[in-house]
Amino acid sequence: MPHTSLPSLLPRPTSATAGEPGSLTLTQTTRVSADAPAAGVLAWLQREIGAATGLPLATGDEDSAQIRLSVDPRAGLGREGYRLIVDGEGAIIVGHDPAGLFYGAQTLRQLLPADAYRRAPLGDPAWTLPPVSITDAPRFRWRGVMLDVARHFLPKHEVLRFIDLLALHKLNVLHLHLTDDQGWRVQIRRYPRLTEVGSWRTESQQGAGRPPTFDGRPHGGFYTQDDIREIVAYAEARHISVVPEVDVPGHSQAAIHAYPDLGESGDIAVGTQWGIFDEVLAVTDHVLDFYKNVLDELIDLFPGTYVHVGGDECPKTQWRTSPSAQQRIREEGLADEDELQSWFIRQLDDHLAKRGRRLLGWDEILEGWLWEGGDTAGDGRGRREGLSPGATVMSWRGEEGGIAAARAGHDVVMSPTHTSYLDYKQSESEDEPVPVGTLLRVEDVYLAEPVPAGLTEEEAAHVLGAQVNVWTEHMDTPRRLDYMVFPRLSAFAEQVWSTGGRDYAEFEPRLRAHLERLAALGVEYRPLDGPRPWQTRPGLVGWGS
Repeated sequence: MPHTSLPSLLPRPTSATAGEPGSLTLTQTTRVSADAPAAGVLAWLQREIGAATGLPLATGDEDSAQIRLSVDPRAGLGREGYRLIVDGEGAIIVGHDPAGLFYGAQTLRQLLPADAYRRAPLGDPAWTLPPVSITDAPRFRWRGVMLDVARHFLPKHEVLRFIDLLALHKLNVLHLHLTDDQGWRVQIRRYPRLTEVGSWRTESQQGAGRPPTFDGRPHGGFYTQDDIREIVAYAEARHISVVPEVDVPGHSQAAIHAYPDLGESGDIAVGTQWGIFDEVLAVTDHVLDFYKNVLDELIDLFPGTYVHVGGDECPKTQWRTSPSAQQRIREEGLADEDELQSWFIRQLDDHLAKRGRRLLGWDEILEGWLWEGGDTAGDGRGRREGLSPGATVMSWRGEEGGIAAARAGHDVVMSPTHTSYLDYKQSESEDEPVPVGTLLRVEDVYLAEPVPAGLTEEEAAHVLGAQVNVWTEHMDTPRRLDYMVFPRLSAFAEQVWSTGGRDYAEFEPRLRAHLERLAALGVEYRPLDGPRPWQTRPGLVGWGS
C-alpha cells in the first residue's frame, strides 16, 4: 500500500504497509512489557508518551502487555533496524539493537496524533494506533549535526532540548563546536583561564556589514565538566554520540587571550567580529603539550570514538615571519607552512591514536600532504607524510576533499556548504534574517546526495554518512536557532536515513504534517512560505550571492 495511505512518517521507512483491519487504542489499562535490553526505551516511552496522553502505560509482563518491546540481533533487521507491527491485539516493536528499538518507538509515537508531542494532555482524546507493518533501518551510520556553541553560547537546557529534536528525527551524532575565536565553552581543569577569561567577549558583531557594527553587550558562558557529563549521558540514552571539537591551529583567539604564550602575537582579546583572522597558534612543543593535555581531559568527558580538532581556515601569515615556525619547518624537513599545519595536526592525531581515539577534522587537514586542490599525494616536496589510517575527514569545501580522502582510504563525513550549512539563507526574499551564503532551501537539502559521483564501490564505502552544520554567528537566541534549523533538519533526516529515490513532491505533504509535531513541541520553525514578521531582522546585512 502506498506510503500516503499511512500516517505521515518522517523519515520515510524502508517498508511500510497498512495492516489488517483493527487498531489499538491506548487506555488507562494499557500495559507495556520490555526485555532487559529494552529497559531504557521502555522508560523513554512511558515518560514521553505518558506525559502527553496522561496515561500511566504501566509495566506488565509479556502475556498481559498490549505493547511489547524487545531486542533481537538475530531478527535479520540490520544495525539500528527495527520492525513495528500494530493490529487489534496490540503493538510489537523488535529492534536489532537498543538503538533500533528506540527508533521503532519514535515511529510508534508518530503514528499517534501530533498532540502526542506535548508535555501535558489536552482533554481526553482517543489515542489510537492504526494497523501497520513497518520494517526499517538507516542508510548511513553517521547522521550528524554540528552545533556551534562558540559563536553564541547555548545554555545546557537548550542543548538537551536540541538533543531530543535530533532523536525525534533518528539522527545519531551531535558534533559540538566548543571553541573558536569568539569563545571557549568547555571547562578544562588544568587550564582554568580558558573559561575564566576565554569564555566571554565584550560585545558581538551584528550582521555582516562593513564597517562592522556591534551590540555593546558582553556575551559568554561555558559548560562545566559535570554539565558535559550530563549532556553526554542524556544523548547516550537517546542513542546519540557527542563529538567534541576544539579548533586548532586557527580560530584560537579565545585560547590565546587566556594564555598568550600559545600564540604568535602576545596579548590579544577574545574575538568580537566574525570571519577569519591571522592570529593562530604557535607550533612550539609547549603549545603541543598544552593541547595534548586538553585532549586528555576531553577524552575523559566524551567516551565516543571521535575527537574533532578543526584544522580549518588557518592563515599562514604569522608562521611565515615566525622564528619558531620557520625553525620547526627546517628541523622537521617540511616543505612549507601548509605542510607545517599538516605536521601539527599529525602530532595530535598520533596522540589520540595512542589513546584509542580517532581524529576528525575539516578537509584542510589534507593540505600539505594529500590534497592541493586535486587528489594525488605528494609532489616531490619534502616527505609529505600523511595522517594515521584511522583519521577521518569532514568534507565541507565542496566534495573534492571527501573524494580525495576516500580514494586515499580514509573515512569521510560529507558536509559541503552548498547542501549542508544551515546558516545559509532559505530564500531570496528580503525578509530573510541576516541572509548569508548561497540559497539553501528545504528541497535543496532534501534532494542532496551524500555519496559523491565517481567513487568506486570500495571508495564509496568510506563515506560514513553526512552532516549539516549550524554556525551561529547570526543565531543569538534559541528562537533564531529554531528558525534556521527547522524544517531543513527534517529534510536532512530523510536524506541520511531513507533508502530509495527521493521525490520532493511526495515529501512535502509529509513534511507539512510533521510541522504539526514540531509546533506541538514548541519549535519556532520557519514556515514553508516564509518568515513570520517577528522572525525577520530588518537592517542587518548579510553576505554572499
